[in-house]
Amino acid sequence: MISELKNFLLRGDVITLAVAVIIGGAFQKIVDSLVGDIITPILGMITGNPDFSGIVIAGKEVMKDGQTIIEGGIRVGNFINALVSFIMVGTVLYFLIKAAGKKGDEVK
Repeated sequence: MISELKNFLLRGDVITLAVAVIIGGAFQKIVDSLVGDIITPILGMITGNPDFSGIVIAGKEVMKDGQTIIEGGIRVGNFINALVSFIMVGTVLYFLIKAAGKKGDEVK
């Protein structure tokens, strides 16, 4: 049983998958930083505040500690933030992969 586990773990495709997951996690940090630290602030300068988290359907405004907050309701703004972030990350990935593909074509 131990030898079967060792054979499974040391198969080439398992090691390749593990390396791909680790590199993918590191690459995700780069893309998240590019979107969150560069692209989102640029969009914020152009369009105003890119944060939609304040959009709530049927929420109730309540005063807490001198601040007005919204309790309850359907937080549509959080979904819109996630959707905008997904579109920006997808767009950045598209252009990065496209650029990497062009470099590979020039070498041939």
